[in-house]
Amino acid sequence: MAVKILWVDDEIEVLKPQILFLEGKGYSVEKVTNGYDAVEHLKEHPVDVVLLDESMPGMTGLETLSAIREINQHLPVVMITKNEEENIMEEAIGSQITDYLIKPVNPNQVLSSLKKIINSKDLVSEKTTKDYMMDLRNLMMTLQSDMSYQDWVDLYKKLVYWELEIQNSGAEEMVEVFQNQKDEANNEWCKFVDKHYRSWIQEGGEDSPMFTHQMFDKLVRPHLDGDKPIFFILIDNLRYDQWKVIEPIFSESFRLKEEQMLSSILPTTTQYSRNAIFAGMMPDAIAKTFPDEWKNDAEEGGKNLYEETFLKHQLNKMGYGNIKTHYSKITNHQKGEELVTTVHNLLQNKLNVIVYNFVDMLSHARTELEVLKELANDEVSYRSLTKSWFEHSPLHQAIKKIADKDITVIVTTDHGTIRVKNPYKVKGDRDVTTNIRYKNGRNLDYDPKEVSYLAEPETIGLPKPNINSSYIFARYDGYLCYPNNYNHYVKYFKNTFQHGGISLEEMLIPFVVLESK
Repeated sequence: MAVKILWVDDEIEVLKPQILFLEGKGYSVEKVTNGYDAVEHLKEHPVDVVLLDESMPGMTGLETLSAIREINQHLPVVMITKNEEENIMEEAIGSQITDYLIKPVNPNQVLSSLKKIINSKDLVSEKTTKDYMMDLRNLMMTLQSDMSYQDWVDLYKKLVYWELEIQNSGAEEMVEVFQNQKDEANNEWCKFVDKHYRSWIQEGGEDSPMFTHQMFDKLVRPHLDGDKPIFFILIDNLRYDQWKVIEPIFSESFRLKEEQMLSSILPTTTQYSRNAIFAGMMPDAIAKTFPDEWKNDAEEGGKNLYEETFLKHQLNKMGYGNIKTHYSKITNHQKGEELVTTVHNLLQNKLNVIVYNFVDMLSHARTELEVLKELANDEVSYRSLTKSWFEHSPLHQAIKKIADKDITVIVTTDHGTIRVKNPYKVKGDRDVTTNIRYKNGRNLDYDPKEVSYLAEPETIGLPKPNINSSYIFARYDGYLCYPNNYNHYVKYFKNTFQHGGISLEEMLIPFVVLESK
C-alpha cells in the first residue's frame, strides 16, 4: 500500500515537479493550500506524513501544527520554511516536528526526509543486522582464543552493546543468533571463573579482576581527596545492561567522566557482595572482625543491617574517619520522598552514601507477583521496567535537584542478576541454604557437571559455619531445587531473575563516575 502524504502549501502549484517525483517513487500525495483545509482533511482522511509550509496566509504553519497535534499527537510532520529565524525553529521543534527543511527544497531532500520517517526502522534493522553479522565472526574468534579477564570485560561490553542495538533496531531475525552467542559466552565464562577464581582471590595479580571489596580503596579513595561533595549511589542488583538504558537519563544533567567494570565476589548476593563493599573485606574477614554483626546463611536475623558500621570502620582504616559522611538506605517510596526533601542538606557532607533497593525488590517481587511476571517476562521488558522506574523515581528527582551543584556522582551496584531457565537437583542437610543460585552446607549431593564446587571456603574468602561446610554455585542460567516437591519449584522459579551464582550478568558490574555539566 502506498504511503499517503498530505502536502500543505499556499504555492502548491510551484511544487508540481517535486510532487510528480514523489509519485514516481510510489508515494500518494494529497494537496491542500491552507491550514484550515489541512485540518479538515485530516479529520476525515488519515495520512502517514504531513509536509507543512511554515509561512501561509490565514492560519500559519505553527498554528496548523498545533491543530494537527490536537487531532493526532504522533503524526509525523515535516516543517518546510523560508524563514531561518532561530525562534521559529525553536518553536517548531518544541511542538515536536519530525523534521525541518529550508526552502527551496529539491526532490531528493524531501525523499530523504520521508525515508528517514517511514523506512527508518527497516533501514536501521538492515544496517544493524549487517554490522552484527560482520562482527559475529570476530566475537566467535575471541571466544575461541586464550582470553584474559580484560578480554572478557571487553567481550561482555560488546555483547551488551549488540543486545541493545538489536533490540532498538527491531532486527528480530538476529535475536536467536545473538542469544546462542550469549549462551556460548556465558558457558565459557563459567569455565574461566572455575579455573581462575581461587587464584584471583588468593594471589591477585595484573590480570585479576578488581573485586567489590576493593571498590572503596581502589576507586572511591581518589575522589575523597578532592574538593567536591560525593554522592555514592549503589542501586542494588543493577546489571550493566540496565545501567546502559538509564545512562541517557543521567546524561541529561551529568557528564560521564569514567566507566569501569568490577567483578562481584561469590556468592553474587547482597549479603556477601554488598557487605564486602562497605567493609572493604572479604566475608570471612568480616565475620572475624565483626562476629556479632555478621550472620551466616543459616543464622536468624538480617544479613545487611550493619553496612553503615562497616563503612565507618573502613573509612577509619583508610584514614578518612574524620570526613563528614551520611549513609541512607532507601527501601520504600516514603524513604525515597524523604530523600527528595532533604537532598540539599546532604551537600554539606563530603561523602553521601545512598543505597537504593528498588531493582532488587523488583527481581524478587517478579518471582512472587503474577502481574510483574507479565511486565518483566524477559530481558527486554526487565530493562524497560527498570528505565521506567528510574525515570519517575524519587532517586531521579533527588539527583535532578542538585544537578546544578559542583558534585561528583558515583553510580554502582553490588551484583547483577540472571534469568534462570535450567533446573538442577541438589540434596543436602537441613542447614543447607535456601538460595537457588548457590548452596552452603554439609553433605551436598549434586551433579558436578551442573554446578561449580568450592571446598575449603576460607581459601576464597568465605566463612565456614561448620567444619564440613562447602559452597556450590549454579552456572549461567541454572537454578538449584531440592527433590522434595521438585516439579512445583521448577515451575515456580523458571524464567525468574535470580542472583548468587556465576554468570557474566551477575559478576561483571558497572562503576560509573559522573560530574555536573
